[in-house]
Amino acid sequence: MADKSATVYIVDVGRTMGQHHSGRSQSDLDFAMQYVWDKITTTISNGRKTDTVGVIGFRTDYTNNALQADDAYSNISVFKELGQFLMPHVRECTEHLQPSETNRGDGISALVVGIQLIKTFCRHLKYRKSIYLITDGRGSFDTDGLDQIVAQLKSETISLTILGVDFDDAEYGFKEEDKPANKAKTEAVLHQLAEDCSGVFATIAEAIDELVRPRVKEVRPVASYKGTLTLGDPEKFDTAMSIDIERYPRTMLAKPVSASRYVVGPTEGGGVDESMRIDGQGLQAVKQARVYQVPDESAPGGKKDIDKDDMEKGYKYGRTIVPISKIDENVTVYETKPGMEIVGFTEARKYKRFFHMSNTNVIVPQKLNDQAAIALSSLIHTLAEYESYAIVRFVKKANEAPVMIALAPNLEPDFECLIDVQLPFIEDFRPYKFPPLNTVRTVTGKTLSEHRFIPTDDMNVLMSAYVDSMDLSDPSSDGDDFITTEDTFSPILHRVNQIIRYRATHPDSPLPPVPDILMKYSHPPPELIGKSQPHIDALIKACDVKRVTPVLKSRRTREQPKPKSGLDIDELLGISSDQKVRIRISLSNAVAEYKQKISADDADEAVMKEAASEMFNHARELVKTSIADLNYGRARSLLAVVREEMGELEYYGVWNDEFRKLKKDVLGKKLDGDRSDWWEELKRFELGLLEGPREAGGVDWTDAKQFWNP
Repeated sequence: MADKSATVYIVDVGRTMGQHHSGRSQSDLDFAMQYVWDKITTTISNGRKTDTVGVIGFRTDYTNNALQADDAYSNISVFKELGQFLMPHVRECTEHLQPSETNRGDGISALVVGIQLIKTFCRHLKYRKSIYLITDGRGSFDTDGLDQIVAQLKSETISLTILGVDFDDAEYGFKEEDKPANKAKTEAVLHQLAEDCSGVFATIAEAIDELVRPRVKEVRPVASYKGTLTLGDPEKFDTAMSIDIERYPRTMLAKPVSASRYVVGPTEGGGVDESMRIDGQGLQAVKQARVYQVPDESAPGGKKDIDKDDMEKGYKYGRTIVPISKIDENVTVYETKPGMEIVGFTEARKYKRFFHMSNTNVIVPQKLNDQAAIALSSLIHTLAEYESYAIVRFVKKANEAPVMIALAPNLEPDFECLIDVQLPFIEDFRPYKFPPLNTVRTVTGKTLSEHRFIPTDDMNVLMSAYVDSMDLSDPSSDGDDFITTEDTFSPILHRVNQIIRYRATHPDSPLPPVPDILMKYSHPPPELIGKSQPHIDALIKACDVKRVTPVLKSRRTREQPKPKSGLDIDELLGISSDQKVRIRISLSNAVAEYKQKISADDADEAVMKEAASEMFNHARELVKTSIADLNYGRARSLLAVVREEMGELEYYGVWNDEFRKLKKDVLGKKLDGDRSDWWEELKRFELGLLEGPREAGGVDWTDAKQFWNP
């Protein structure tokens, strides 16, 4: 279980905090609140009720705190009592955290109010207690009784962090020029206060600069398996080995937070979650419902709903279905017992890295089991000494499919363990074969060692030099490696989190730029580019690389059939090419007239679009006037002709644009009600988007498949 925390933010909102200093376009308060909001929104994103936050303002226009009977605590207000911080609290605190019209209010008294807030809330319970004091140091700070405050902070184990706007910091390299005397005095007092209670004192600019560095979430280790690692059968043989072990994840894929679908709900009642109320409107989570149907002519719409409990599993066997009833379903379960059984050993050099089938895990001895620790340590050292891996049959839970894993020894100065990774079965292995790169085989079977597709020795030497010049493993001029594991972050994961936190507190402001630390590895280091430029220039010259002007893709043209007589039928009938293009397609003879229109000699993309639009409109009209599914087949056949012609002539965009419009009409129920059954018919006959080059309006296979989703 995560530790409980109680954090209080004490923010100076005096009149001077509304001023602009150090050439900033923001006020001092807005500048400081960047840090406060980032900390608060990060706490909100954790979603833990045990992470409590309180907000106090001093130098406010009014007084609202538990000690307000004493005049020393005037102009101090509690904006948010300690408790879970939710989005409605963000809106409320945003309204309160604005520069006031007064400079009255004591910062040390506000610190006392914060201590009292924590003591009242936490009582004698175990909490991680923290207070953050944010100020510009231009207000009042009464030092009377400061020793008692320090003693109370220590006795309550409250960590204090003091962040000042434009405070001097030699380590950070900042010093405010022409500093007012009262501010310099306040800085000295607060610096001594932080030292006395072993707290932190810094200028807030440094804290804000650190915000761009992603904070990696600490994950508590959770065992994925607790059991035995055996060699031999302990139940049959006394010489068999059995070690009590625990298995924990070592590497896991970090994924960005996923979005959920919500709908704006009523402002009052209606079961709206108050924690998700934003700007007076509540959000209701959208729940998906699945309906199972079977064809039934007697049922409305020709389909009958059935319960999930009435269904049974069936397995395809050729073109038939083999049903398995719930009673006999156990025959398909492969009965296994949980455990790790060593089946053999292999040399480490024979193991190929492409065998990896999963994330890695670590195997350690059972906690507080010295005998298991000694036994596992012996196995680890033996594997390391003989440079071998153990091959293990692993079953995680009862009746779960067994997998094969490899155990590799890992020895570090203060830690040792086994690292496991899943191995492929023969069904998982894909031995793809590709033609060699250093030879070319002709159609006659002759093998060539010299060809324009085969690099020469000079090219290989130049390429090797170029690769060496771009080697990132060489230390840079300052002696540090360019890439370290501790400084590599997932750009997508942290950028999404940054945007969510920022949008929560700035719903209408433009999004902040991507931090440089996330873009560090998006481009090669400039010094390496300069270092490798001579090598790449030599390589370009040796390989005779030239820029090729892109050629516009030409459309296919279909040669029109000519009559055996050689006569021009259109000319005999008095039909010009322009008339063929301008003719309107009638529904009674749509297919023939459509093909005639697009076959004109001067039929360009505009003509193709017009003809396709007319055919789609005819299909819409057929569906609109259809009684049940009477006209569905005819409408579908019209679209099938258009799709075939546009695909053959490579006008992918013409079909795709019209088909996207049709989807909106069908799903929007603009074709005289719900015609989703016709849409399913189009899907069944695979009349979807055309796949092809994107420059011609085509889509790839993934987009074509996803298009059918609602």
